[in-house]
Amino acid sequence: MQDVNKKLSNTGNVIDFMLLKRVMKFARPYKFYFFVAAISAILLSVLGPIRPLLINYTIDNCIVIANKEGLINITIILISILVLEGIVQFFYIYLSNWLGQHVIQDLRSRIFRHILSLRMTYFDNMPIGTLVTRTVSDIETIADIFSQGLLVIIAEFLKLIVIIILMIYTDWRLTIIALLTVPILLVATAWFKKNIKRTFQDVRTQISNLNTFVQEHIVGMSIVQIFNREDAEYQKFFNINIKHRDANIRGIFYYAVFFPVVEVLSATSIGLIVWYGSQGILDGKDITVGELIAFILFIHMMFRPIRQLADRFNILQMGIVGSDRVFKVLDTNEKISDNGISGIKDIKGSIVFQNVNFSYKADEWVLKNLNFDIEAGKMLALVGGTGAGKTSIVSVLNRFYEIDSGNITIDKININEISLNSLRGNIALIQQEVFLFSDSILNNITLFDITISKERVIKAAKEIGVDVFINSLPGNYDHVVAERGVTLSSGQRQLIAFLRVYVRDPKILILDEATASIDTATEELLQSALEKLANDRTTIVIAHRLSTIVNADKILYLEAGRILESGTHYELLNRKTNYAKMFNSQSAINLD
Repeated sequence: MQDVNKKLSNTGNVIDFMLLKRVMKFARPYKFYFFVAAISAILLSVLGPIRPLLINYTIDNCIVIANKEGLINITIILISILVLEGIVQFFYIYLSNWLGQHVIQDLRSRIFRHILSLRMTYFDNMPIGTLVTRTVSDIETIADIFSQGLLVIIAEFLKLIVIIILMIYTDWRLTIIALLTVPILLVATAWFKKNIKRTFQDVRTQISNLNTFVQEHIVGMSIVQIFNREDAEYQKFFNINIKHRDANIRGIFYYAVFFPVVEVLSATSIGLIVWYGSQGILDGKDITVGELIAFILFIHMMFRPIRQLADRFNILQMGIVGSDRVFKVLDTNEKISDNGISGIKDIKGSIVFQNVNFSYKADEWVLKNLNFDIEAGKMLALVGGTGAGKTSIVSVLNRFYEIDSGNITIDKININEISLNSLRGNIALIQQEVFLFSDSILNNITLFDITISKERVIKAAKEIGVDVFINSLPGNYDHVVAERGVTLSSGQRQLIAFLRVYVRDPKILILDEATASIDTATEELLQSALEKLANDRTTIVIAHRLSTIVNADKILYLEAGRILESGTHYELLNRKTNYAKMFNSQSAINLD
């Protein structure tokens, strides 16, 4: 945010044409519509100023000098121009907004696709609310570039030029009188642009802060209520909301000052024109009543574009500022490299970690020279204290994060040489906290994979004993769960997660403390489902409850990213070291 503010202060009122050019690339697929909208803007800039000329002619040649037939003809022409102007204005308004909406649709789709490809490190450091603001609010400002910015500026500039030319053509003396207040107007406009730009930027900052705060606190509402922090968190929100309000009020203040100034200057110009023109008419100079009325209309038309240009330039700048934020996300070089050219076919599931080193932050090693292997179809258990590196092993195997050095292979193929789609399609992960979308049970299981039929889901549910639970819900498989599945128990969410995995028939199964926080009855059902899931699959289990892994083919005891012990349950018990102490400690607690 500070970078954007710094950039604005450095560039002053100058439009960043490089960013504008980049935005315009997204309009290329719709260049025909842009062209039609631009032509409409040009036509509007000409059609409007023609009317005062016609009125000038009508008054001087059809009213002052009586000419009923001419008056009827000019009236028909004026009505025709008004109708044509209305039709052109329709095309201009509709197409410019249509263009803006299509551009932001494409841009929003692109940024969301890009976000989906980012590695987890990016999300660890970027607030969710900020990303929501970039994907929704900031992109909306880009639509304004087309609907209220660029094309409007072109149209108003052209109209201003045409008006001044026609004014000079009509009477150069009245033109000078009409333009006397313009220097003051230009100073007021510069003041308005400078202040409203800074204020608008402050508003965008406060919107981002509001989004971030609300997002985090709704997700973490249980923590707020558990620790009785409602009043304290409300006060924080109240303070942020006040800053947002004050930023908007500052913007309202500048508008409230600028627009009356414009109206006063416009009225002053009209007053000067009426005074000078009336004197000319009374003194018998070559100034006509028609010219006087035409100039009054010209002044109304001239001040409106000048007033709008200040606002439109600001909208254009803010759209470019919004695009700068969006492009910073698009330019983020945090994508997971997907250079794998081979998919895994007929995978067996043997896994080897060779000299693997990994850190979330530089020089803070989480995994240190890690070496182990898992035979295909076997079960490996990872145990150890908090921060031992268990979950990190799972994360680098799935390539949620990239290792710093070493090699990880599946069936002797380096995972970097396997496409991400193929790699993750063969690995299934069940976490302790299951995330469910606000959708039906069926869609949460299939995740909208059209290759997975409802019949297949029902068959799989019966095979692992989950169908009884699902059929007990109102609507069965069509039952809609609340966001994150909060209306279901943790055990019920785990059952859905097991079924979600089972229907995909992965060759490698990972359980990250999947049975750590469920009741005994549900655990028995999950253990039964797990036996079916683990059958003929390579299985990695992360567990704090060591009683669930006594039958594992190999157990690794980890500490600070290193393997301290390796062996079967009984081998490690006989050694009477760290694993044995942990197991005996848990057994003693269970006996109590």
